[in-house]
Amino acid sequence: QVQLVESGGGQVQAGGSLRLSCAASGRSYSYSPMTWAWFRQAPGKEREFVAAVRRSGGSTYYADDVKGRFTISRDNAKNTVYLQMNSLKPEDTAVYYCAAANYESTGYSNDYTYWGRGTQVTVSS
Repeated sequence: QVQLVESGGGQVQAGGSLRLSCAASGRSYSYSPMTWAWFRQAPGKEREFVAAVRRSGGSTYYADDVKGRFTISRDNAKNTVYLQMNSLKPEDTAVYYCAAANYESTGYSNDYTYWGRGTQVTVSS
């Protein structure tokens, strides 16, 4: 079984930055998913796609409202994915979840087999 553990959440003022990390552990061999992604869920809202990065070619995909502000990256040697969030806005406030898919995917949440428990990001105005 694979466990995903997020870290790096917190509270920041609008315009600030945070970097989220998510590490995979639990298998006897190194687990490197075909696709890593970040999703988020704000209070009273549905979970939504934020960003994804594929292992093949390192292709990245972003939701429209984070393009140009967020950057997703992965370190295959460390089985870790990152989300650098800049120019944060109050509407970015949510619980952020990392997810891993065993095949190439973009933002369809059903593609993802493994999920972390989430980390809270709060952006104050």
